[in-house]
Amino acid sequence: MNTFMNVVLENMKTRRSIRGYDPDRMPAKELIERVAEAGTYAPTGMGMQAPRIVAVTNGAVRDRLSALNAAVMGTASDPFYGAPAVLVVLADRSRPTYLYDGSLVMGNLLNAAYAVGLGSCWIHRAKEVFDSPEGKALLQEWGIEGDYEGIGHCVLGYPLTGAAPEAKPRKADYVVWVE
Repeated sequence: MNTFMNVVLENMKTRRSIRGYDPDRMPAKELIERVAEAGTYAPTGMGMQAPRIVAVTNGAVRDRLSALNAAVMGTASDPFYGAPAVLVVLADRSRPTYLYDGSLVMGNLLNAAYAVGLGSCWIHRAKEVFDSPEGKALLQEWGIEGDYEGIGHCVLGYPLTGAAPEAKPRKADYVVWVE
């Protein structure tokens, strides 16, 4: 196994969901672009590249997304854990593989964030946010037309000290071998 492959596999094993960010430390645009670009290389059904990624670094828009997400949960707390940047993944419902395509994009974003030194976390409730009138209005503001479902919010930022949890042991029957 080559060194590059070892680094990639090690990154996949050591990446964790971060639930605490420095809200005043925006990652450099170049890093966010690299993460978003990695998302565009996720496999998609028939190579159609149907998902969309919306990169949000505007604080007011980020806060609006956070408030919409919190409202789905019935809380006023910040579900984005203070992360200053959000990559919203949307997928075209007209594609039969839209949910899988968008999920693969999310996975690429999470792994790429770790590879460039950023923390990340998949925040759910994007479906509910973008099915709401407010969410649909945001899509319209962003010039996104079509029948898109919110797959997830990939929050990005610099982790607060101690925000990275230890990995839980893998369960014994995670892989079933049929030889």
